[in-house]
Amino acid sequence: MSKHPFSQMPDAAGYFGEYGGQLIPPELKQVMDEIDHAYEEIRQQPEFQQELADLFSDYVGRPSPIFYARRLSEKLGGARIFLKREDLNHTGAHKINHCLGEALLAKYMGKTKVIAETGAGQHGVALATACALVGIPCEIHMGQVDIEKEAPNVTKMKILGCTLVSVTRGTATLKDAVDSAFEEYLKDPHNFIYAIGSVVGPHPFPKMVRDFQSIIGREAREQFLQREGRLPDYVTACVGGGSNAIGMFTAFLEDDDVALVGVEPAGLGLDSGKHAATMTLGKSSALHGMKCYVLEQDDGTTMPVHSIASGLDYPGVGPQHCYLKDIGRVRYESATDEECLNAFMNLSRVEGIIPALESSHAVAWAMRTAPTLDRDQCILVNLSGRGDKDADFVARKLGL
Repeated sequence: MSKHPFSQMPDAAGYFGEYGGQLIPPELKQVMDEIDHAYEEIRQQPEFQQELADLFSDYVGRPSPIFYARRLSEKLGGARIFLKREDLNHTGAHKINHCLGEALLAKYMGKTKVIAETGAGQHGVALATACALVGIPCEIHMGQVDIEKEAPNVTKMKILGCTLVSVTRGTATLKDAVDSAFEEYLKDPHNFIYAIGSVVGPHPFPKMVRDFQSIIGREAREQFLQREGRLPDYVTACVGGGSNAIGMFTAFLEDDDVALVGVEPAGLGLDSGKHAATMTLGKSSALHGMKCYVLEQDDGTTMPVHSIASGLDYPGVGPQHCYLKDIGRVRYESATDEECLNAFMNLSRVEGIIPALESSHAVAWAMRTAPTLDRDQCILVNLSGRGDKDADFVARKLGL
């Protein structure tokens, strides 16, 4: 078993090793501490736990199944590939897991508005869904580039009743949406709550989102043991901010025989300057109220990032991922836009499953790695979302 006390992280100040914390003004620190206190108190209440469990089961459709991608595995040769089907969740991705938790927390705390950012729109749709369910107004900030790219999710958010704010500043993508949403939140942090869409931002959000998402790994570990009588050799997930990956990895951290691999976007190539490979090429710095790996330019400003997957084009990453990289428990690799598109089309045409472009990065790594392994080895991919939102974009890009 591992010697690292993963279950005790973060510490009381919100740090995973040297990463995380609350790099925020004193007045905002008080608000964050109030949220942390309320979360720790409310999460222990049997009625909160029961309501969340019932919604996971009856609303989201959990547990999500594990599927053996037999035809893809046979086509590639080598290791067998399995998929944890988070794409089958209500709203089409893992995001609904923490959005329900955050919306319920907002209700229990008596908040009057939930504010959030979104990249690919999956967090936005999931949060708008959860807020409609509990009856709390919802405001989503989204970069104009992503609005144009992810039209199906934009339409869903409007149907669900949220206020959608188009962000045109900077690169008009995810980082700028985060900045815009946070500014709105600061107007009334006592009555509003910022429902961060990943395991990023100031403490307690990396902890809260991880806790709500950890159901993925708990289910997967038990399901794989029941199905195969053993644990997988490799567990992999895409990494932008890192919520689906932490959700999957957490249950396996103490299993030293299970290799954990996070796959981030290499974009047009690691040497192109157009990527979002934060763990591969970033350095320790500060971003959005936390210390983490950040992609920066020579002058110290945040680097413009690129990924074909809107949900991954973020120049930072969750602080727990940074810690796991530094101690060597998780290996972080990357996949290019081209590899991502190839994985998207292969899974669609060989298994009849259209994956999200974000998830396709992890599928690409599995496709690249499986032929190098033996047949008795197993790769478990967290298929974090479905590709309905990406289908039109991919069809245009590939001329289908």
